[in-house]
Amino acid sequence: MLLSREWLSEFVNVSDISDKAFADAMTLSGSKVETIERLDDEIKNVVVGRVTAMERHPDSDHLWVCQVDVGGRSIQIVTGAQNVTVGSLVPAALDGSMLPGGKEIRSGKLRGVVSDGMMCSLGELGLDAHDFPDAIEDGIWLITDDCAPGDDIVPVIGADNTVIDFEITPNRPDCLSIIGLAREASATFDRPIDLHEPVVKGSGGNVSDLVSITVEDPALCPRYTARMVKNVRIAPSPKWMRQRLRASGVRPINNIVDITNYVMLEYGQPMHAFDFSCVSGGKIIVRTARPGETITTLDDKPHDLTENMLCICDGDKPVCVAGVMGGANSEIIGDTAMVLFESANFNGTSVRRTAAALGMRTDSSARFEKGLDVMNTRRVVDRACELVELLGCGEVVDGVVDVFPEPKAPTRVKLEPDRINALLGTDVSEDEMRSILAKLSFGFDGDDVIVPSWRGDVEHMADLAEEGARFYGYNSIPVTLHHGGGSGGYSDYQKTENLAGLLCRMNGYSEIITYSFGSPSGLDKIGTPADSPLRDQIKILNPLGEDTSVMRTRALPSMLDILARNRANRNAAVKLYEIAKIYRKSPDGLAFEPKVLTLGAYGDGMDFYALKGAVQSVLDGLKIAGAEYAPCTDDAAYHPGRAAYVTVDGRCIGVLGQIHPAVQKNYGLDADAYCAELDFEALETMEKPAALYVPLPRYPSMSRDIAVVCDASVTVAALEKCIAAAGGELLRGIKLFDIYTGAGIAAGKKSVAFSLTLRSDDSTLTDDHADETVKNILSALERDLGAVIR
Repeated sequence: MLLSREWLSEFVNVSDISDKAFADAMTLSGSKVETIERLDDEIKNVVVGRVTAMERHPDSDHLWVCQVDVGGRSIQIVTGAQNVTVGSLVPAALDGSMLPGGKEIRSGKLRGVVSDGMMCSLGELGLDAHDFPDAIEDGIWLITDDCAPGDDIVPVIGADNTVIDFEITPNRPDCLSIIGLAREASATFDRPIDLHEPVVKGSGGNVSDLVSITVEDPALCPRYTARMVKNVRIAPSPKWMRQRLRASGVRPINNIVDITNYVMLEYGQPMHAFDFSCVSGGKIIVRTARPGETITTLDDKPHDLTENMLCICDGDKPVCVAGVMGGANSEIIGDTAMVLFESANFNGTSVRRTAAALGMRTDSSARFEKGLDVMNTRRVVDRACELVELLGCGEVVDGVVDVFPEPKAPTRVKLEPDRINALLGTDVSEDEMRSILAKLSFGFDGDDVIVPSWRGDVEHMADLAEEGARFYGYNSIPVTLHHGGGSGGYSDYQKTENLAGLLCRMNGYSEIITYSFGSPSGLDKIGTPADSPLRDQIKILNPLGEDTSVMRTRALPSMLDILARNRANRNAAVKLYEIAKIYRKSPDGLAFEPKVLTLGAYGDGMDFYALKGAVQSVLDGLKIAGAEYAPCTDDAAYHPGRAAYVTVDGRCIGVLGQIHPAVQKNYGLDADAYCAELDFEALETMEKPAALYVPLPRYPSMSRDIAVVCDASVTVAALEKCIAAAGGELLRGIKLFDIYTGAGIAAGKKSVAFSLTLRSDDSTLTDDHADETVKNILSALERDLGAVIR
């Protein structure tokens, strides 16, 4: 919302307050300022000049050498304009002057003749013919206003003004007006506000004899108010109105149209003016459109109307899309003789949907969709008619047509000072609260606060508390702790989640966030069996499309989608992770929403062992010990020879491995992809040993290497588990360093070599102790796994 400080001064005198101080105070009281703009920022050293003499340029047949009086002195300006005559008042940009767009004017020579400045056109001052209708746009602006040579051009063009842009929140549509912001300024600076009550003299007659108005659905149009103006004289608006409109970002057009825009900006209530000669049958009917009806709006665009769009119609056709834009078939033009002024209140939701459907959001619809004051329509239409009489552009017919079937009673809220102070953490007296609310035009009936009709956002005690806090001063409210006395922080679950994410990032994986919903075909692409429980997905009642119609029961398709997108965008190597929710049906009909830690990667250096190392690193960081890896051959999403289940204490907590080639093909992946899925709920609930201090070893360790031959089907994990169990307390480390098959090893067998680290905490180990431990290990390997020393 653009606020002209000059216009504001009509209602509240804050001219002694600087622009910055005004903006800061308004922001602190709840009206946030976005920008402050001085309209004369780009116009410097431009004055009014009077042409006192003219002669032809000696070396040009189209240039004139002019002597210009700029107030107490005369300068020479060379111009090519042909509309300048001796005695003309013109804008003169002096040497060193600045014009809009950053253009700087300096003295110079034109074909050898000195020119000490430049005469300006409207365009060079950032203006056009709408701002000064008596001027021409393709020549020098000949000033007709009452001014003298040497006068600064800034006040002549109305640029001696500051425009402040406010960010108005949706709950405060009353502040989308000059008067609304004037109320806020009055309360902020504790200055009196002078609100004018419109007075219409009238010229006789009765509007009810000329027009009938019917509202078919009061829910869509709670109030419709109209007045008539006859003997209309279309002309440009006066300068003061044009300048206020321009400062507010509205282009002046003609007096009648400008009055509707002016009143909308002043009161925040959109209006419309109909050429009454175009209203068939002298009837206005507020109804929804009928099948097949169309309208061409004021922007000359045709629109097909639907049956849920509210329209203003005459006896035959729609003449306006209610709350959005008028129709070209009733536009105010030069020969308009009778005008019907409309000021109505429309249902905000209806206006928003209509504007969105037609793709034409306007200043009017932006206001209506937020919900306007139903009590404002009569005052607004009276103000428009008052301006008609003030500008002498018509005669107002007596009477008002005001269709208001269900007047709204004022909202009442009980004033509860103790509860308000408890909520805010303040100690404000009831008298001060009443004083603050009174400044905002709230009334009182005993302990009840009577809310002004334009404050539709105030309905509860907390709303009154907010009003009090705004003007008591947020900076004046003491800092207090909440009654619980705690300091807050993360829960154990959140700490585990944050740690898991950190561990993934430490391993080079970047976090992604994907949608929780997806397509049923996602399970098809990863080869999920038709009878799998994962197929029992929760369906979305109002999906955006088939691709987002169900809640996912597995996070792997989401990860593969992102991997495929990165590959398609030529990202050579990727490592990604997500702690994602999946959704399973539960017996109570609600969704069970466990989280799954999903990792995905492809590119150089990525293979099964790299992924397994990352998973083990995450488990180690979460202090989850004893993870074992068993071959996975029954999950269709993974390569049957390059995948493994992850188990801890016999409980399966996930799967990892290379994605099946067929699945990769389904996703268009031309690189080997590796993924892991870990049950995060299991990771979070597993018992984690407390961290214990272990002193550095006092005695040296010794190592022994062993190589055993076993069946090819025996896993290294099984061998390590057997070694760890048999090694006893002296065994401190097991490291695989070789697996061999080939010459010297029987078919179906393999040789596996380990380096064992042995150490005692009590004494230095002897060879006898070490040999005995190795002997126990070899005996256990042969007994349990059939592995014999090589």
